[in-house]
Amino acid sequence: MMATTHAAVGLLLALPLTVVAPELAPPAALAGMAGGVFPDLDLVAGVHRKTLHFPDYYWFGAFPALVGAALVPGSGIVSVAFFLLSAAVHSVSDAFGAGTEPRPWERTSAQAVYLHSRNRWLSPRYWVRYDGAPEDYLLTVCLLSPGLFVFGPTVRRVAFAFLVVGGAYTLVRKRLPDVEERLL
Repeated sequence: MMATTHAAVGLLLALPLTVVAPELAPPAALAGMAGGVFPDLDLVAGVHRKTLHFPDYYWFGAFPALVGAALVPGSGIVSVAFFLLSAAVHSVSDAFGAGTEPRPWERTSAQAVYLHSRNRWLSPRYWVRYDGAPEDYLLTVCLLSPGLFVFGPTVRRVAFAFLVVGGAYTLVRKRLPDVEERLL
């Protein structure tokens, strides 16, 4: 899935706070979106879906942070909790998409995301055919849409930016491997 889809999930995770603790909802939403994008920074930091993807270990930080946020609510702990929760969900959900190959629509890779605790790769499930597929963008739109109506202007602007970036990426996704080969 696209980083924008993962960011949309982070926003959606924070949605219940608009009712339970409205003052904490914006920092939770922004942190959730950041946590949704964070694991994909390993595209430049090392082996993609291995270096910053921890489908098993992010939970060890997310659960205590969520408990702490419930017991002593504050924007700092809530932000940490939603960042880690969103990064954990991102890491797990990558197994439901395609593999790590440059042309995932060809289905040549058996590696979706690395499971550090077992020292092995999880296989792709292809529920979303590949990052940047039209259905991936549709998922981004559907997951971000509630946030565009419920949150204030700052969160809305960030969510809208993710919609634009996700749409642009979807339009060029299948051409990117050819461009990369020509440039490198």
